[in-house]
Amino acid sequence: MNKIDVVLGLQWGDEGKGKIVDVLAERYNKVARFQGGPNAGHSLHFGGKSFVLRSIPSGIFRDGTTNIIGNGVVFDPIAFKKECDELSEAGVPIRERLVLSGKAHIILPTHRLLDAANEQAAGKGKIGSTLKGIGPCYTDKISRHGLRIGDILADGFIDKYGKLKARHYKEMDSLGFDYNADPIKPFDGSLEAEEKKFFEAIEFVKTFRTVNCEYYINEALKSDSILAEGAQGTMLDVDYGSYPFVTSSTTSCSGACAGLGVAPQKIGKVFGIFKAYCTRVGSGPFPTELFDQTGEKLRAVGHEFGAVTGRPRRCGWLDLVALKYAVIIDGVTDLIMMKSDCLDDFDTIKVCTSYKVNGVQTNELPFDISAPIEPVYTEFKGWKTDLSGIREEDKLPANFRDYIKFMEEYLEVPISIISLGPDREATIFR
Repeated sequence: MNKIDVVLGLQWGDEGKGKIVDVLAERYNKVARFQGGPNAGHSLHFGGKSFVLRSIPSGIFRDGTTNIIGNGVVFDPIAFKKECDELSEAGVPIRERLVLSGKAHIILPTHRLLDAANEQAAGKGKIGSTLKGIGPCYTDKISRHGLRIGDILADGFIDKYGKLKARHYKEMDSLGFDYNADPIKPFDGSLEAEEKKFFEAIEFVKTFRTVNCEYYINEALKSDSILAEGAQGTMLDVDYGSYPFVTSSTTSCSGACAGLGVAPQKIGKVFGIFKAYCTRVGSGPFPTELFDQTGEKLRAVGHEFGAVTGRPRRCGWLDLVALKYAVIIDGVTDLIMMKSDCLDDFDTIKVCTSYKVNGVQTNELPFDISAPIEPVYTEFKGWKTDLSGIREEDKLPANFRDYIKFMEEYLEVPISIISLGPDREATIFR
């Protein structure tokens, strides 16, 4: 019996998971998404082309690889159809390589309206939602009112849809939200036009193979190798992230078990991905955030803008306190460092190695990460070398190797892969 390997983001998302899953996918027969929704954009670059995947697993470009949208995912039919159309135009045989879990919950157009209503009602306390309907869909799932992909294949779907839509109207009324008048708009055009696209997309979804994911995955483990692909990052986990500024799903390794229907003892390697610096989109605490020219430089050099939303990302130095916390939570066996090449031109590179909270120095993440935290930094001399063309470890500059060694000793986990650019080939396996 094989084990399922897991690849996760260890920060606030946007670590570069799409590229790594694409690189690793050639080793696996199957790639499965286990949580999140179309708010997560995984960017892939190869053959001079760029792609952004929102719901479809990043193994979709690999011939002979089956991709699975698991039951822990929340699924937007409109976004899915658009994504499939783009892949089909690029020559990807999408139906041959993709199956859907019947237990994945569906995002309705009114989920997106509710998202906007909740953000508007929160005022200054808003979490910075992408307005993709993710939170409201997960809310319906937990409150046992949701609709699932399996429902579209059964009788009575239209009635179930109408009842859930009516429930959403009541919720919007209670929040004082008039979707025809209020300025926050989650989509262009009218709700009626969006619903038309929704039901057209539902018919499109029906043309794909639907499976009982838990049976499908466990049977496949008897002969196949499987990679589970996470979305967002551990610091956005609903239980262990910077609550309440988190996503609505379990982004940590345990989410793979619940989101695919596999037992904990069937988890094998856990690949944890992190950037050589930190970024965050939306509201929420960020202890090492930089508000100066250094932060602006990181954003410019790293092209730090959301793959789906285009929003500029907040940037800061690497936070090893938060990173080690994520390593512990996820049981990381192998670390993967991204975007080291973005630091090539810095004279000095800083890494946060502890916090000062109320004057007390600590290596632990506090209960309230929103409280005033003073990061304590360790400084490194920059390597001032263009890393992007290096493909062999022994050609890496000494200052960079010292930087790697320090992180491995601090985190107590080896850095197995170093990414030095967006393309597949810009990767060093150690």
